Amino acid sequence: MNQPDWDHLRYFLALHDAGTLSGAARAAGVEHTTVARRIDALEAALAVKLFDRFPKGWSLTAAGKALVPHARKMEENLHGLMRAASGSAALSGKVRVSAPPALSAYLLAPRLKAALFRLPGIELDLRGEARETDLMRRESDIALRFKRPDAPGLAVRALTTIAYGLYASPDYLAARAPEQWEFVGYDELMQETPQQQWLEKVRDGRRYCLRSNDLGALYQAALGGCGVAVLPEYLFDLRRGGLAPIDTPACPVKRKLWIVMHEDVRRAAPVRAVADELIALFTSAGRS
Repeated sequence: MNQPDWDHLRYFLALHDAGTLSGAARAAGVEHTTVARRIDALEAALAVKLFDRFPKGWSLTAAGKALVPHARKMEENLHGLMRAASGSAALSGKVRVSAPPALSAYLLAPRLKAALFRLPGIELDLRGEARETDLMRRESDIALRFKRPDAPGLAVRALTTIAYGLYASPDYLAARAPEQWEFVGYDELMQETPQQQWLEKVRDGRRYCLRSNDLGALYQAALGGCGVAVLPEYLFDLRRGGLAPIDTPACPVKRKLWIVMHEDVRRAAPVRAVADELIALFTSAGRS
């Protein structure tokens, strides 16, 4: 066994995150043959098979799955080393992060204190946007998206998977049998989301008492006892905040969340530092 080249591990993680050679190549800004060659070199250095090659994609072997957390830790340490070497004083300026409005308000904003403390020279512009900001035109430096973009020149990485469920206030549930439930849901601007399409089937003709294009409004309506809502689990304190989960029916919707940057922009030290903090935020949340 030979000591592997870190660059090979970088392509290993890119292929793991993207799931396909073409996706990994887009994320790394190289040809798919380069990714395949790097993986072959890594397997040769480690003397172990990391991926099974199939016509429709590459799948991690057991040995490959075991390597992922170690490679991820090396990636995090390397980014930390680079930040320390450049000096935190050099990390200054404004970094614009675009994310869905409710995700910005309920998940990111309450958990950024430590990251902002570590980046004293950076002003974070956190934009809650339902639209997809145009990274090619530099409308934002970093975007968090539920849809994986496939435009060339973008660096893409999976952050986490968001699960959904039905929630209502305890008083509302105590006063009504399921056949008497009314619902709060997205309006026509957001009706194509998978959670809204599932809710449409679940309600089975029962009334919508309120609709909105804003997830925060639906959350507050459910909290106020208006009806039953399908909400993401990143609204962490649902129980302590006054909402009760409804276990049946269980919502099967799980949406992958992606962090996206332009290849040129992500090389800027302030943008890279903020991206690393966001990645670490979701990594630590997954372990808690």
